[in-house]
Order: sequence, then structure tokens, then C-alpha cells
Amino acid sequence: MATENSPVVYRFLPWIAALAIFMQSLDGTILNTALPSIAADLHRSPLSMQSVIVSYVLILSLLIPLSGWMSDHFGSRKIFIWAVGLFTLGSLLSAFSTSLTALILSRVVQAIGGSMMVPVARLAILYTYSKDKLLGVINFITIPGLVGPIIGPTLGGWLVDVASWHWIFLINIPVGIIGMAFAWKVMPNYIYRGKPFDSVGMLLFGGSLVCITVAIELGSEKLVEGWYLVGIAVLGVVLMHAYYRHFKRQKYPLIDLHLIRIRTLRIGVFGNLLTRLGIGGMPLLLPLLFQVGFGHTAMVSGMMLIPSAITTIMVKPWVVPIVRRFGYKKTLIVNTMLIAAVIALFSIPDVHTPLPLLIPYLVLFGAVNSIQMATMNTLALSDLNNENASMGNSLLLVMQQLSMSLGVSVGAYLLSKYGSASWIRTGDAAMVFKYTFLTMAGITALAGLIFLRLKATDGSALAGPTGEKQGGPSI
Repeated sequence: MATENSPVVYRFLPWIAALAIFMQSLDGTILNTALPSIAADLHRSPLSMQSVIVSYVLILSLLIPLSGWMSDHFGSRKIFIWAVGLFTLGSLLSAFSTSLTALILSRVVQAIGGSMMVPVARLAILYTYSKDKLLGVINFITIPGLVGPIIGPTLGGWLVDVASWHWIFLINIPVGIIGMAFAWKVMPNYIYRGKPFDSVGMLLFGGSLVCITVAIELGSEKLVEGWYLVGIAVLGVVLMHAYYRHFKRQKYPLIDLHLIRIRTLRIGVFGNLLTRLGIGGMPLLLPLLFQVGFGHTAMVSGMMLIPSAITTIMVKPWVVPIVRRFGYKKTLIVNTMLIAAVIALFSIPDVHTPLPLLIPYLVLFGAVNSIQMATMNTLALSDLNNENASMGNSLLLVMQQLSMSLGVSVGAYLLSKYGSASWIRTGDAAMVFKYTFLTMAGITALAGLIFLRLKATDGSALAGPTGEKQGGPSI
């Protein structure tokens, strides 16, 4: 096993984090492509399967605050290995699920592991690398991880067409075993004990997130209507206010809301939340558009998502030069508007549009999405130190996962509402997707307003001065 200051750690720690991201991204992209097939097997509508995704990302957002405390208390190596093990077990249980309820519960087991897997790896990176190397390292770990979105859609579509959807979960098992063995050899074991866990804060903060997400989810499923939905959402707000009052009395709160005073973290966190409300539903909507809206097979749907994933990787090396040239403020404002424009473009095609004409849209979306994610995430971490890195990292990841959950729920809610609209012809799925994309584009554009509050110099500690070579790990 390697020690914290070992050259082996500096060399291979980014690969461990990349492997964790790879497992999550592969799982997510394969699942999205396979949802219509899973729905048919479980006798459900493909447009009402978002609960399989929402249950996973909601549990992630609930348990991420616990991951930082567990990593600091029990050691990053031990918790990471247990996390990968639970994720792998959840994958096995998902493969043998015979009902939607069983599949959701299995995804919850996966999420318990996933809630610690990526955050612990990222936290170890924050403890290991200096700020001048951090942007380069974070940018690197997303590149191997983005192989998942390239392999996932095609592999998922192929498995669904030639075998069954169960295999999309089984392929996680060998990857998980390799990840645990690799982590045992080279993962550093950082321990920072002394802070008690805020269980009351967990109940209040977690309960708030559950209520807000469930209100949107139930609305999209049409299980609850009217004032009941409003009541659940209001309860979520009340619980969040109760957490705020509780937090002010705690020496070691679950989430230190004083961190919001750090302007780069505040803007990065809320920028993530608002931007992902618009783009968070795209991984769900695009496979459904190709299969349900346009009537193509799962294999074709998966292949159509490859250009976006490849572009995401190809653009990564340009992120640092772009930020150095224009700064975080200009980059985020302009790029958010570009994302909104690209999402709106997906409202143009219809069932008669040749698929090759959609490739430029997917390439553009991959490019601007890649720039946005790397830039927002590194901005939020730019002014953290070793004392608040764990709490700040947890806060950022909680908001990321919450926004992904809300983004999927919002996308599904819009599909449901437009699908039942009296002014849209019954069965015209393409028109339903058209108005859904336009609405999501508008949400994304509004999110760009938050980046107007950035200063021109915000994040400069990470980007480095113009012309300075950005450091990174030896890989």
C-alpha cells in the first residue's frame, strides 16, 4: 500500500478517481439507452421510467454529506473500497430485478456506494495536490471517465438488441472488482478525526431534498395533483429553513452554510444547480427522442449519442486555455447562452429528419457541455483550503447530484405536461419533445444570469496567469 506522499500516489491517484467516474458514467449512459426496453419488460410506459434514474441521483445527493465525514473519520482508502463494493453489489441486484420496485431498491444500493465512490476520490485529490495543479488534475480525471458516455450508449443499445437489458448492469461487476484491487494498492488513506456527525442536520437537510424532488416526481407521474404537491414542496422549504436554524447552533454542522460566503463557491454551487435544471434532463430526453419520438432502435439511439461524447473529450484540452484567455466570468456567461441555443436546436428536427443532420447538434452540445462542467466545478473549488475542502467538496457534489435529479424530474414533468396538453395532437410525440426542449433552453438561459455576479479575477488562482504552463500529475 502506498503512503500519502508516495510518488505512486501522485502518479496513479487521478486514475483511481477517473475509474470511479467511469463506472458512474458508464452505468448512467447505458441505463438511459435501455430505458424503453426495461419499460417494455416491466410493463411500464417509457416516458414514466425516470424514477429509476431519480431514485439513484436523489440518494446520491442525500448521502454525499455523509461521505466526507466517513472518509475523514475512517480513512479514504477503506471507505472508497467499501463504496465500490456496494456499487458493484447494487449492479448485481439490479440485473436480477423482476419488477420496477425491485429495480429501484437495487438502484438505491448502487447509489449508497456511488454517493461515496466519486466524492472520496475527489476529496483525496484535494488533499494531495496543490492549487496550481488542481485544474489540470480535475480536467484529467474527467477525460478517462468520459469514455463511459462513448462506450455506454452503443454498448447499451447493442446489449439490449442482441441479449437483454440485464447485461447493462452485469458489466459493472468486473470493473468494480478491478477498482477495489487497484485502490487497495495505491489509494492514500487520509484520516482527519475529531468532528462528530450531525445526524439531526442529516434528517432535516435530507428530508428537505426528498420533499422537493418527490413533489416534482409525483407531478410528472400524475400520481398526486394540486395542493398535495404544493404541500410536499412547502414542507421541503420548511425543513430547509429548520436546517438553517439548526446549523447556526452547531459547531460541526452537516453542511456548513457559512461556506456560501465564499463567492466563488457560492456562484459555482448555485450556477451548477440552475444550469443543470436545464441540461440535467438531456441524458434522459435524447435517447427517448430517438426511440420514442423518432421510432429508431436502441442500437441506433446509442450510436447517435457517440458524437456528443467524443466531442466532450476532444474539447477537454481546450478548457484551460479558454479560461486563461477569457476568464471564468466571460467563459461561463457566453457558454451558458450557447448551451441554451443548442438545446433549442433540438426542437427543429422531426420524424422525417435524416439522422446525419442531427450530428452537428450533438457535436455542439458535447463541446459546450464539456466546457461548462469543467469550468463551473473548478471555479467552485478555487478558494477552498484543507480545513474546508471536505465540507466544500460535499456541498458542491450535493448540489450537483440534486440538480441532476431535479433536471431529470423537470424534463420528465415537461414531457408529461406537454403530452397531455389539449393543443398538441394525441400521439404526436415529436411535438411533445419540441416544446420540452424549448422550455429547457429557456431555463438554461435564465441560469446564465447568476454568472453576471462573478468578478473578472474570480478563479484566477486556478487558471494561472496568461502564458503560464498549468501543472498536473505525472501520468
